[in-house]
Amino acid sequence: MPPLHPIREAELRLQTRRHFLSSVGQFSLGAIALHALKGEAAPTAQDNPLAPKKPHFKAKAKRVIYLHMSGGPPNLDIFDYKPELVKRNAENCPDSFLKGRTFAFTTGVPKLMGTPRTFKQYGKGGLWMSDAVPNFQTVADDITLVKAMHTDQFNHAPAELLLFTGHARQGRPSMGSWATYGLGTENQDLPGFVTMISSGTQPSGGQGCWGSGFIPSVYQGVQCRSKGDPVLFANDPPGMTRNLRRATLDALKDLNQRQQDELGHAETVTRIAQYELAFRMQTSVPEVMDISKEPQSVLEAYGAKPGESSFANNCLLARRLVEKGVRFVHLFDWGWDFHGTGKETGIKEGLTKKMAATDKPTVALINDLKQRGLLDDTLIVWGGEFGRTPFREGRTAASEVLGRDHYPDCFTLMMAGGGVKGGFQFGETDEMGFAGVKDKVHVHDLQATIMHLLGFDHERLTYRFQGRDYRLTDVHGRVVRDILA
Repeated sequence: MPPLHPIREAELRLQTRRHFLSSVGQFSLGAIALHALKGEAAPTAQDNPLAPKKPHFKAKAKRVIYLHMSGGPPNLDIFDYKPELVKRNAENCPDSFLKGRTFAFTTGVPKLMGTPRTFKQYGKGGLWMSDAVPNFQTVADDITLVKAMHTDQFNHAPAELLLFTGHARQGRPSMGSWATYGLGTENQDLPGFVTMISSGTQPSGGQGCWGSGFIPSVYQGVQCRSKGDPVLFANDPPGMTRNLRRATLDALKDLNQRQQDELGHAETVTRIAQYELAFRMQTSVPEVMDISKEPQSVLEAYGAKPGESSFANNCLLARRLVEKGVRFVHLFDWGWDFHGTGKETGIKEGLTKKMAATDKPTVALINDLKQRGLLDDTLIVWGGEFGRTPFREGRTAASEVLGRDHYPDCFTLMMAGGGVKGGFQFGETDEMGFAGVKDKVHVHDLQATIMHLLGFDHERLTYRFQGRDYRLTDVHGRVVRDILA
Protein backbone atom coordinates (compact mmCIF):
# COMPACT_ATOMS: atom_id res chain seq x y z
CA MET A 1 0.00 0.00 0.00
CA PRO A 2 1.49 3.40 -0.95
CA PRO A 3 2.22 5.83 1.91
CA LEU A 4 -0.49 8.35 2.76
CA HIS A 5 -0.18 11.96 1.74
CA PRO A 6 1.04 14.03 4.74
CA ILE A 7 -2.16 16.12 4.78
CA ARG A 8 -4.33 13.00 4.76
CA GLU A 9 -2.20 11.39 7.48
CA ALA A 10 -2.54 14.50 9.68
CA GLU A 11 -6.32 14.50 9.21
CA LEU A 12 -6.58 10.87 10.27
CA ARG A 13 -4.41 11.41 13.35
CA LEU A 14 -6.75 14.19 14.51
CA GLN A 15 -9.87 12.05 14.25
CA THR A 16 -11.25 10.41 17.36
CA ARG A 17 -12.92 7.00 17.13
CA ARG A 18 -16.34 8.59 17.71
CA HIS A 19 -15.75 11.19 14.98
CA PHE A 20 -14.63 8.48 12.56
CA LEU A 21 -17.67 6.27 13.18
CA SER A 22 -20.11 9.20 12.91
CA SER A 23 -18.59 10.81 9.82
CA VAL A 24 -17.91 7.97 7.39
CA GLY A 25 -21.62 7.72 6.42
CA GLN A 26 -22.22 5.23 3.63
CA PHE A 27 -18.66 3.88 4.08
CA SER A 28 -19.26 2.99 7.77
CA LEU A 29 -18.53 -0.41 9.24
CA GLY A 30 -22.26 -0.96 9.58
CA ALA A 31 -22.83 -0.20 5.90
CA ILE A 32 -19.99 -2.51 4.89
CA ALA A 33 -21.42 -5.30 7.05
CA LEU A 34 -24.91 -4.78 5.61
CA HIS A 35 -23.61 -5.04 2.07
CA ALA A 36 -21.66 -8.17 3.02
CA LEU A 37 -24.82 -9.80 4.38
CA LYS A 38 -26.57 -9.00 1.11
CA GLY A 39 -23.72 -10.50 -0.86
CA GLU A 40 -22.88 -7.14 -2.38
CA ALA A 41 -19.59 -5.36 -2.79
CA ALA A 42 -18.87 -2.72 -0.18
CA PRO A 43 -19.43 0.91 -1.22
CA THR A 44 -16.41 2.57 -2.79
CA ALA A 45 -15.29 6.11 -3.57
CA GLN A 46 -16.41 5.55 -7.14
CA ASP A 47 -20.07 5.45 -6.04
CA ASN A 48 -22.14 8.06 -7.86
CA PRO A 49 -23.08 10.95 -5.52
CA LEU A 50 -26.21 11.58 -7.65
CA ALA A 51 -27.54 8.03 -7.35
CA PRO A 52 -31.21 7.95 -6.20
CA LYS A 53 -31.59 8.02 -2.40
CA LYS A 54 -34.56 7.49 -0.11
CA PRO A 55 -35.92 10.38 1.97
CA HIS A 56 -36.68 10.17 5.70
CA PHE A 57 -40.31 9.21 5.07
CA LYS A 58 -42.73 8.73 2.20
CA ALA A 59 -42.75 11.87 0.07
CA LYS A 60 -45.80 13.57 -1.40
CA ALA A 61 -43.66 15.32 -4.01
CA LYS A 62 -40.96 13.61 -6.06
CA ARG A 63 -39.80 16.78 -7.77
CA VAL A 64 -40.11 20.58 -7.61
CA ILE A 65 -40.55 23.31 -10.22
CA TYR A 66 -39.94 26.70 -8.60
CA LEU A 67 -41.03 29.70 -10.69
CA HIS A 68 -39.37 32.78 -9.23
CA MET A 69 -40.55 36.23 -10.28
CA SER A 70 -37.38 38.16 -9.50
CA GLY A 71 -38.08 41.62 -8.11
CA GLY A 72 -41.21 41.10 -6.01
CA PRO A 73 -44.64 40.96 -7.70
CA PRO A 74 -47.21 43.48 -6.37
CA ASN A 75 -49.33 41.12 -4.25
CA LEU A 76 -51.96 43.82 -3.56
CA ASP A 77 -52.65 44.05 -7.30
CA ILE A 78 -52.75 40.31 -8.00
CA PHE A 79 -54.00 38.19 -5.08
CA ASP A 80 -54.54 40.22 -1.89
CA TYR A 81 -57.66 42.38 -2.34
CA LYS A 82 -58.05 45.28 0.13
CA PRO A 83 -61.32 47.26 -0.31
CA GLU A 84 -60.46 49.47 2.69
CA LEU A 85 -57.20 50.48 1.05
CA VAL A 86 -59.09 51.33 -2.14
CA LYS A 87 -61.51 53.44 -0.08
CA ARG A 88 -58.64 55.36 1.52
CA ASN A 89 -56.66 55.83 -1.68
CA ALA A 90 -54.48 59.00 -1.77
CA GLU A 91 -54.74 59.61 1.99
CA ASN A 92 -51.57 60.14 3.97
CA CYS A 93 -50.13 56.90 5.26
CA PRO A 94 -50.84 56.64 9.02
CA ASP A 95 -47.87 57.39 11.26
CA SER A 96 -48.25 54.07 13.07
CA PHE A 97 -47.32 52.20 9.89
CA LEU A 98 -44.19 54.27 9.27
CA LYS A 99 -42.69 54.77 12.73
CA GLY A 100 -39.29 53.12 13.07
CA ARG A 101 -39.45 51.68 9.55
CA THR A 102 -36.94 52.01 6.71
CA PHE A 103 -37.94 51.62 3.07
CA ALA A 104 -35.77 51.21 0.02
CA PHE A 105 -36.80 54.38 -1.87
CA THR A 106 -39.51 56.07 0.22
CA THR A 107 -39.08 58.78 2.85
CA GLY A 108 -41.45 61.26 4.50
CA VAL A 109 -45.18 60.54 4.52
CA PRO A 110 -46.29 58.66 1.39
CA LYS A 111 -49.83 58.40 0.05
CA LEU A 112 -51.87 55.24 0.48
CA MET A 113 -52.62 53.52 -2.82
CA GLY A 114 -55.55 51.22 -3.40
CA THR A 115 -55.26 48.89 -6.34
CA PRO A 116 -56.41 50.15 -9.76
CA ARG A 117 -57.04 46.51 -10.77
CA THR A 118 -60.46 44.81 -10.72
CA PHE A 119 -60.83 41.86 -8.34
CA LYS A 120 -63.29 38.95 -8.28
CA GLN A 121 -63.52 35.61 -6.51
CA TYR A 122 -62.85 32.38 -8.41
CA GLY A 123 -63.27 28.66 -7.92
CA LYS A 124 -65.01 26.69 -5.20
CA GLY A 125 -62.73 28.22 -2.58
CA GLY A 126 -63.57 31.79 -3.59
CA LEU A 127 -59.96 32.84 -4.19
CA TRP A 128 -59.54 36.55 -4.87
CA MET A 129 -57.67 37.36 -8.09
CA SER A 130 -57.36 40.48 -10.20
CA ASP A 131 -57.86 41.08 -13.90
CA ALA A 132 -54.04 41.07 -14.22
CA VAL A 133 -54.06 37.23 -14.08
CA PRO A 134 -56.84 35.98 -16.37
CA ASN A 135 -55.21 32.55 -16.77
CA PHE A 136 -54.57 31.97 -13.07
CA GLN A 137 -58.29 32.42 -12.58
CA THR A 138 -58.97 29.25 -14.59
CA VAL A 139 -56.97 27.02 -12.20
CA ALA A 140 -58.34 28.43 -8.94
CA ASP A 141 -59.38 24.95 -7.80
CA ASP A 142 -55.86 23.56 -8.34
CA ILE A 143 -53.84 26.07 -6.32
CA THR A 144 -53.14 27.24 -2.78
CA LEU A 145 -52.47 30.92 -2.06
CA VAL A 146 -50.21 31.54 0.94
CA LYS A 147 -51.18 35.15 1.69
CA ALA A 148 -49.24 36.14 4.80
CA MET A 149 -45.70 35.34 3.70
CA HIS A 150 -42.96 37.47 5.26
CA THR A 151 -39.18 37.78 5.18
CA ASP A 152 -36.39 39.59 7.05
CA GLN A 153 -34.89 41.39 4.05
CA PHE A 154 -36.15 44.38 2.05
CA ASN A 155 -33.54 44.47 -0.73
CA HIS A 156 -33.48 42.03 -3.63
CA ALA A 157 -30.16 40.18 -3.35
CA PRO A 158 -30.28 39.37 0.38
CA ALA A 159 -34.00 38.55 0.16
CA GLU A 160 -33.45 36.09 -2.69
CA LEU A 161 -30.50 34.48 -0.95
CA LEU A 162 -32.49 34.14 2.28
CA LEU A 163 -35.38 32.58 0.37
CA PHE A 164 -33.29 30.07 -1.57
CA THR A 165 -30.35 29.35 0.76
CA GLY A 166 -31.68 30.17 4.22
CA HIS A 167 -29.11 32.92 4.71
CA ALA A 168 -28.93 36.51 3.44
CA ARG A 169 -25.28 36.27 2.36
CA GLN A 170 -23.50 34.19 -0.27
CA GLY A 171 -21.98 30.84 0.58
CA ARG A 172 -24.84 28.56 1.68
CA PRO A 173 -26.26 25.66 -0.37
CA SER A 174 -29.42 26.48 -2.32
CA MET A 175 -32.78 24.77 -1.94
CA GLY A 176 -32.33 22.78 -5.15
CA SER A 177 -28.89 21.67 -4.01
CA TRP A 178 -30.28 20.43 -0.70
CA ALA A 179 -32.98 18.51 -2.59
CA THR A 180 -30.51 16.75 -4.89
CA TYR A 181 -28.06 16.16 -2.02
CA GLY A 182 -30.84 14.38 -0.13
CA LEU A 183 -32.53 12.57 -3.02
CA GLY A 184 -30.06 12.23 -5.87
CA THR A 185 -31.62 12.05 -9.32
CA GLU A 186 -33.65 9.52 -11.27
CA ASN A 187 -31.91 10.09 -14.61
CA GLN A 188 -28.14 9.63 -14.56
CA ASP A 189 -27.83 11.24 -18.02
CA LEU A 190 -29.22 14.58 -16.84
CA PRO A 191 -28.37 16.91 -13.94
CA GLY A 192 -30.42 16.49 -10.79
CA PHE A 193 -30.91 20.27 -10.52
CA VAL A 194 -31.46 22.56 -13.52
CA THR A 195 -31.91 26.32 -13.56
CA MET A 196 -33.05 28.59 -16.42
CA ILE A 197 -33.32 32.37 -16.79
CA SER A 198 -35.70 34.48 -18.86
CA SER A 199 -35.91 38.23 -19.52
CA GLY A 200 -32.16 38.31 -20.08
CA THR A 201 -31.00 39.06 -16.54
CA GLN A 202 -29.85 36.92 -13.65
CA PRO A 203 -31.59 37.35 -10.28
CA SER A 204 -30.07 39.93 -7.95
CA GLY A 205 -28.89 37.12 -5.68
CA GLY A 206 -26.76 35.85 -8.54
CA GLN A 207 -25.61 32.29 -9.03
CA GLY A 208 -25.71 31.78 -5.28
CA CYS A 209 -29.46 31.22 -5.73
CA TRP A 210 -28.66 27.87 -7.32
CA GLY A 211 -25.15 27.28 -5.95
CA SER A 212 -24.08 24.40 -3.74
CA GLY A 213 -22.22 26.48 -1.16
CA PHE A 214 -20.06 24.22 1.00
CA ILE A 215 -21.63 20.90 0.02
CA PRO A 216 -20.04 19.04 -2.95
CA SER A 217 -20.44 21.04 -6.18
CA VAL A 218 -22.03 18.09 -8.00
CA TYR A 219 -25.26 19.24 -6.31
CA GLN A 220 -25.25 22.80 -7.68
CA GLY A 221 -27.75 23.82 -10.34
CA VAL A 222 -26.73 23.44 -13.98
CA GLN A 223 -27.81 26.49 -15.96
CA CYS A 224 -29.49 25.53 -19.24
CA ARG A 225 -30.61 27.77 -22.09
CA SER A 226 -33.59 27.56 -24.41
CA LYS A 227 -31.69 29.42 -27.17
CA GLY A 228 -28.32 28.42 -28.62
CA ASP A 229 -26.19 25.80 -26.87
CA PRO A 230 -28.30 24.32 -24.04
CA VAL A 231 -25.26 24.20 -21.75
CA LEU A 232 -22.21 26.40 -22.29
CA PHE A 233 -18.86 24.66 -22.88
CA ALA A 234 -20.44 21.18 -22.97
CA ASN A 235 -19.64 20.60 -26.65
CA ASP A 236 -16.32 19.13 -27.76
CA PRO A 237 -13.85 21.58 -29.33
CA PRO A 238 -13.05 21.29 -33.05
CA GLY A 239 -11.01 18.15 -33.80
CA MET A 240 -12.13 16.32 -30.65
CA THR A 241 -14.03 13.13 -31.55
CA ARG A 242 -16.37 11.29 -29.24
CA ASN A 243 -13.87 8.41 -28.86
CA LEU A 244 -11.01 10.79 -28.11
CA ARG A 245 -13.14 12.55 -25.51
CA ARG A 246 -13.90 9.19 -23.90
CA ALA A 247 -10.22 8.26 -23.78
CA THR A 248 -9.35 11.67 -22.30
CA LEU A 249 -11.97 11.29 -19.56
CA ASP A 250 -10.77 7.79 -18.75
CA ALA A 251 -7.26 9.13 -18.23
CA LEU A 252 -8.57 12.00 -16.05
CA LYS A 253 -10.64 9.55 -14.04
CA ASP A 254 -7.55 7.45 -13.30
CA LEU A 255 -5.63 10.53 -12.15
CA ASN A 256 -8.52 11.80 -10.02
CA GLN A 257 -9.01 8.35 -8.51
CA ARG A 258 -5.35 8.26 -7.46
CA GLN A 259 -5.82 11.62 -5.76
CA GLN A 260 -9.00 10.38 -4.08
CA ASP A 261 -7.22 7.28 -2.77
CA GLU A 262 -4.43 9.48 -1.43
CA LEU A 263 -6.38 12.42 0.04
CA GLY A 264 -9.94 11.11 0.47
CA HIS A 265 -11.51 14.48 -0.43
CA ALA A 266 -15.23 14.43 -1.27
CA GLU A 267 -14.77 17.04 -3.99
CA THR A 268 -12.55 14.64 -5.94
CA VAL A 269 -15.45 12.18 -6.19
CA THR A 270 -17.57 15.14 -7.33
CA ARG A 271 -15.04 15.99 -10.04
CA ILE A 272 -15.12 12.44 -11.41
CA ALA A 273 -18.93 12.40 -11.39
CA GLN A 274 -19.16 15.81 -13.09
CA TYR A 275 -16.84 14.85 -15.94
CA GLU A 276 -18.85 11.69 -16.55
CA LEU A 277 -22.19 13.53 -16.35
CA ALA A 278 -20.96 16.20 -18.79
CA PHE A 279 -20.02 13.45 -21.26
CA ARG A 280 -23.49 11.90 -21.05
CA MET A 281 -25.16 15.32 -21.21
CA GLN A 282 -23.64 15.99 -24.62
CA THR A 283 -26.26 13.68 -26.13
CA SER A 284 -29.07 13.73 -23.52
CA VAL A 285 -29.43 17.51 -22.99
CA PRO A 286 -29.86 18.61 -26.64
CA GLU A 287 -32.60 16.00 -27.03
CA VAL A 288 -34.61 17.01 -23.98
CA MET A 289 -34.12 20.74 -24.70
CA ASP A 290 -35.50 20.48 -28.25
CA ILE A 291 -39.11 21.66 -27.96
CA SER A 292 -39.61 21.66 -31.74
CA LYS A 293 -40.74 18.04 -31.40
CA GLU A 294 -43.73 19.06 -29.26
CA PRO A 295 -47.20 19.07 -30.90
CA GLN A 296 -48.36 22.46 -32.16
CA SER A 297 -51.25 22.40 -29.66
CA VAL A 298 -48.79 22.15 -26.76
CA LEU A 299 -46.61 24.98 -28.10
CA GLU A 300 -49.69 27.17 -28.46
CA ALA A 301 -50.92 26.37 -24.96
CA TYR A 302 -47.63 27.58 -23.47
CA GLY A 303 -47.08 30.36 -26.00
CA ALA A 304 -43.70 28.76 -26.69
CA LYS A 305 -41.65 29.33 -29.84
CA PRO A 306 -38.77 26.94 -30.63
CA GLY A 307 -35.40 28.64 -30.85
CA GLU A 308 -36.35 31.63 -28.70
CA SER A 309 -35.46 32.51 -25.13
CA SER A 310 -38.60 33.08 -23.09
CA PHE A 311 -40.39 32.20 -19.88
CA ALA A 312 -42.92 30.24 -21.96
CA ASN A 313 -40.16 28.10 -23.51
CA ASN A 314 -38.64 27.56 -20.07
CA CYS A 315 -41.95 26.39 -18.60
CA LEU A 316 -42.33 23.83 -21.37
CA LEU A 317 -38.72 22.74 -20.86
CA ALA A 318 -39.39 22.39 -17.14
CA ARG A 319 -42.13 19.87 -17.91
CA ARG A 320 -39.84 17.96 -20.28
CA LEU A 321 -37.05 17.91 -17.68
CA VAL A 322 -39.13 16.63 -14.76
CA GLU A 323 -40.73 14.10 -17.09
CA LYS A 324 -37.21 12.76 -17.72
CA GLY A 325 -36.41 12.49 -14.01
CA VAL A 326 -34.78 15.84 -13.12
CA ARG A 327 -35.36 16.42 -9.42
CA PHE A 328 -35.47 20.23 -9.11
CA VAL A 329 -36.06 22.83 -11.85
CA HIS A 330 -35.72 26.50 -10.95
CA LEU A 331 -36.93 29.18 -13.38
CA PHE A 332 -35.97 32.82 -12.81
CA ASP A 333 -37.85 35.59 -14.60
CA TRP A 334 -36.48 39.11 -14.20
CA GLY A 335 -38.56 42.31 -14.34
CA TRP A 336 -40.92 42.29 -11.32
CA ASP A 337 -39.57 45.36 -9.52
CA PHE A 338 -42.72 47.49 -9.82
CA HIS A 339 -41.53 50.88 -8.59
CA GLY A 340 -43.43 52.77 -11.28
CA THR A 341 -40.37 54.68 -12.46
CA GLY A 342 -41.52 53.95 -16.02
CA LYS A 343 -44.52 52.39 -17.74
CA GLU A 344 -42.85 49.00 -17.81
CA THR A 345 -42.70 48.99 -13.99
CA GLY A 346 -46.15 50.43 -13.40
CA ILE A 347 -48.97 48.37 -11.92
CA LYS A 348 -51.33 49.17 -14.76
CA GLU A 349 -49.70 48.79 -18.16
CA GLY A 350 -46.47 47.23 -16.89
CA LEU A 351 -48.13 44.55 -14.78
CA THR A 352 -50.57 43.68 -17.56
CA LYS A 353 -47.71 43.17 -20.00
CA LYS A 354 -45.56 41.19 -17.56
CA MET A 355 -48.37 38.88 -16.53
CA ALA A 356 -49.37 38.30 -20.16
CA ALA A 357 -45.94 36.71 -20.70
CA THR A 358 -46.05 34.57 -17.56
CA ASP A 359 -49.50 33.55 -16.33
CA LYS A 360 -50.39 31.72 -19.56
CA PRO A 361 -47.31 29.44 -19.57
CA THR A 362 -47.59 28.90 -15.80
CA VAL A 363 -51.16 27.68 -16.17
CA ALA A 364 -50.22 25.63 -19.23
CA LEU A 365 -47.54 23.94 -17.09
CA ILE A 366 -50.08 23.12 -14.36
CA ASN A 367 -52.58 21.74 -16.88
CA ASP A 368 -49.92 19.83 -18.83
CA LEU A 369 -48.60 18.10 -15.71
CA LYS A 370 -52.13 17.35 -14.59
CA GLN A 371 -53.03 15.80 -17.96
CA ARG A 372 -49.90 13.62 -17.85
CA GLY A 373 -50.55 12.42 -14.31
CA LEU A 374 -47.49 14.27 -12.95
CA LEU A 375 -49.08 17.13 -10.99
CA ASP A 376 -49.91 15.05 -7.91
CA ASP A 377 -46.23 14.39 -7.21
CA THR A 378 -44.73 17.56 -8.74
CA LEU A 379 -44.73 20.64 -6.52
CA ILE A 380 -45.03 23.99 -8.32
CA VAL A 381 -44.25 27.25 -6.50
CA TRP A 382 -44.80 30.73 -8.01
CA GLY A 383 -43.83 34.02 -6.39
CA GLY A 384 -41.19 36.60 -5.54
CA GLU A 385 -38.75 37.35 -2.73
CA PHE A 386 -40.99 39.91 -0.99
CA GLY A 387 -44.10 42.04 -1.59
CA ARG A 388 -44.84 45.70 -2.33
CA THR A 389 -45.97 48.56 -0.10
CA PRO A 390 -49.63 49.59 0.37
CA PHE A 391 -48.54 53.15 -0.45
CA ARG A 392 -46.99 54.88 -3.45
CA GLU A 393 -43.27 54.65 -4.03
CA GLY A 394 -41.73 57.93 -2.83
CA ARG A 395 -39.85 58.84 -6.02
CA THR A 396 -42.97 58.55 -8.18
CA ALA A 397 -45.46 60.39 -5.97
CA ALA A 398 -46.25 62.99 -8.65
CA SER A 399 -46.15 60.61 -11.61
CA GLU A 400 -49.10 59.28 -13.61
CA VAL A 401 -47.47 55.84 -13.45
CA LEU A 402 -48.36 53.99 -10.25
CA GLY A 403 -45.67 52.04 -8.43
CA ARG A 404 -44.94 50.48 -5.04
CA ASP A 405 -41.78 50.15 -2.93
CA HIS A 406 -40.21 46.94 -1.56
CA TYR A 407 -42.09 45.43 1.38
CA PRO A 408 -40.91 42.38 3.39
CA ASP A 409 -43.84 42.09 5.82
CA CYS A 410 -46.50 40.77 3.43
CA PHE A 411 -46.46 38.88 0.15
CA THR A 412 -48.31 36.02 -1.51
CA LEU A 413 -47.03 32.75 -2.94
CA MET A 414 -48.98 30.42 -5.20
CA MET A 415 -48.45 26.67 -4.86
CA ALA A 416 -49.91 23.73 -6.79
CA GLY A 417 -49.65 19.95 -6.94
CA GLY A 418 -47.08 17.91 -5.00
CA GLY A 419 -49.17 17.38 -1.87
CA VAL A 420 -50.72 20.84 -1.31
CA LYS A 421 -54.42 21.57 -1.24
CA GLY A 422 -56.32 22.94 -4.22
CA GLY A 423 -58.77 25.85 -4.11
CA PHE A 424 -57.36 26.96 -0.77
CA GLN A 425 -56.02 30.16 0.73
CA PHE A 426 -53.99 30.30 3.91
CA GLY A 427 -53.17 33.31 6.04
CA GLU A 428 -54.56 36.84 6.24
CA THR A 429 -53.15 40.34 6.20
CA ASP A 430 -54.78 43.36 7.83
CA GLU A 431 -57.43 45.45 6.07
CA MET A 432 -54.83 47.60 4.32
CA GLY A 433 -52.12 45.02 3.65
CA PHE A 434 -49.52 46.28 6.13
CA ALA A 435 -49.09 43.20 8.31
CA GLY A 436 -49.99 39.55 8.60
CA VAL A 437 -52.71 39.06 11.21
CA LYS A 438 -53.40 35.33 10.91
CA ASP A 439 -51.32 32.25 9.98
CA LYS A 440 -48.13 34.09 9.08
CA VAL A 441 -45.54 32.08 7.13
CA HIS A 442 -41.84 32.98 7.21
CA VAL A 443 -39.55 32.00 4.34
CA HIS A 444 -37.90 29.44 6.67
CA ASP A 445 -41.35 27.88 7.17
CA LEU A 446 -41.73 27.65 3.39
CA GLN A 447 -38.36 25.89 3.16
CA ALA A 448 -39.32 23.45 5.91
CA THR A 449 -42.61 22.71 4.15
CA ILE A 450 -41.00 22.08 0.75
CA MET A 451 -38.47 19.73 2.38
CA HIS A 452 -41.34 17.95 4.17
CA LEU A 453 -43.21 17.45 0.90
CA LEU A 454 -40.02 15.92 -0.54
CA GLY A 455 -39.98 13.47 2.37
CA PHE A 456 -37.46 15.16 4.69
CA ASP A 457 -37.43 16.29 8.27
CA HIS A 458 -35.74 19.64 7.63
CA GLU A 459 -33.92 19.42 10.97
CA ARG A 460 -32.32 16.10 10.01
CA LEU A 461 -31.24 16.91 6.45
CA THR A 462 -27.85 18.36 7.38
CA TYR A 463 -24.27 18.69 6.18
CA ARG A 464 -21.33 19.03 8.54
CA PHE A 465 -19.08 21.99 7.76
CA GLN A 466 -16.44 23.65 9.94
CA GLY A 467 -17.56 21.69 12.99
CA ARG A 468 -21.26 22.45 12.71
CA ASP A 469 -24.24 20.62 11.19
CA TYR A 470 -25.86 23.05 8.75
CA ARG A 471 -29.32 22.81 7.22
CA LEU A 472 -31.42 24.81 4.74
CA THR A 473 -33.61 26.34 7.46
CA ASP A 474 -30.60 27.33 9.62
CA VAL A 475 -32.03 27.14 13.19
CA HIS A 476 -35.59 28.08 12.26
CA GLY A 477 -38.59 26.82 10.32
CA ARG A 478 -41.81 24.90 10.94
CA VAL A 479 -43.85 22.81 8.52
CA VAL A 480 -47.07 24.59 7.44
CA ARG A 481 -49.29 21.53 7.78
CA ASP A 482 -52.56 23.37 7.11
CA ILE A 483 -51.79 23.67 3.41
CA LEU A 484 -50.97 19.97 2.99
CA ALA A 485 -53.53 17.85 1.13
